[in-house]
Amino acid sequence: MNNRQKIFNDPVYGFVSVPRGILLDLIDHRYFQRLRRIRQLGLTPYVYPGALHTRFHHALGALHLMQQAIETLRQKGTPITDDEAEAACIAILLHDIGHGPFSHALEHTLLEMHHEAISFEFMQALNREFDGRLTLAMDVFRDTYEKKFLHQLVSGQLDMDRMDYLNRDSFFTGVSEGVIGYDRIIKMLAVHEGELVVEEKGIYSIENFLLARRLMYWQVYLHKTSVSAEKMLIFALKRARMLALQGEILEAPRYLGWFLYKKPGKKTDPAVLLEHFSKLDDNDITSAIKYWAESSDFTLAYLSKGLLDRKLFRLEWFSEAVTPAYILEIKQKIGRELGNKIDLDFVVFTGSESNRAYDDSKEQIKILFKNGQVLPIDQCSDVPLYTKMVTKYFIAYPKLPGF
Repeated sequence: MNNRQKIFNDPVYGFVSVPRGILLDLIDHRYFQRLRRIRQLGLTPYVYPGALHTRFHHALGALHLMQQAIETLRQKGTPITDDEAEAACIAILLHDIGHGPFSHALEHTLLEMHHEAISFEFMQALNREFDGRLTLAMDVFRDTYEKKFLHQLVSGQLDMDRMDYLNRDSFFTGVSEGVIGYDRIIKMLAVHEGELVVEEKGIYSIENFLLARRLMYWQVYLHKTSVSAEKMLIFALKRARMLALQGEILEAPRYLGWFLYKKPGKKTDPAVLLEHFSKLDDNDITSAIKYWAESSDFTLAYLSKGLLDRKLFRLEWFSEAVTPAYILEIKQKIGRELGNKIDLDFVVFTGSESNRAYDDSKEQIKILFKNGQVLPIDQCSDVPLYTKMVTKYFIAYPKLPGF
């Protein structure tokens, strides 16, 4: 048995088995090992100190749940070949491989690509390296394969990505409201006319799943302190990039420096871009913040020192966009306190965050009844499903004496 699989001891699920072969080869690859150095929840440990788990943990957990889902569907008579099962497992294993340091911070500043697009670039590179063995997995990932339910297990309303991150993030943050009955949901999955459905006995577990997702977003993922810290990091990176493009010499780790000094709009060989990106992790950003806390640029130093010492900005939520008059009032107060050395556009910032627990506009969760009837969950649930988009607006600014 030891020659056929490798065992990982996961704090959430216990012992997780990975069959030896391409899955283990991908886990051992340096591209995937980088995920050990990328925290799953970015700057959330500023709020929940235990949230130190990584993208590596999450990917292994999602793989484990995918193996369970495939086994469940096979037991119910759904035809899934070994190649298709392997492809779905590869797709979920690599679904987050394109994430940069500290969650989405780099996507807003140094890189013009979404993490899913970078994940696909990584898959293409790995496919060449593994002689085309990831081709089917890439089709599943992009939803171009004929069996749609396989893609839904990777990226859908009830995908294994969401199943794991809600369960895992709840575990490590200690936010019990996020606990879901992932095992029961998986056992209730079925395939009807090529699409993923949930047997009617699982409807209450789905309702709990959607409620838990809503609570986790506003209590963890969009917690005002986490949002404040992420925006501070984004503006620190923006400030550093602005200075770099003006010719300032900034101390920074080599591969982060490559992105800082990269000219806007300059076409880059995708292979070169991927090679530099694959060397970036949280350690590079943390090191840079430590260097920049001593920068001669007052604004960059102010933001960096705030992140380093957890002197985070105050963030206020509003139900409507922040008025220009209030923005001006805050800027004037900050300007009086910090003087003309500070660039107010980099320390007083506004924006919005949106979320809906259940987005039924593209894909619906469907319930399969014993009589064979299939209905969208909104037609058979008697609890609110929170399909409305909730948007909150914010302003963030330094906490200073007097206001």
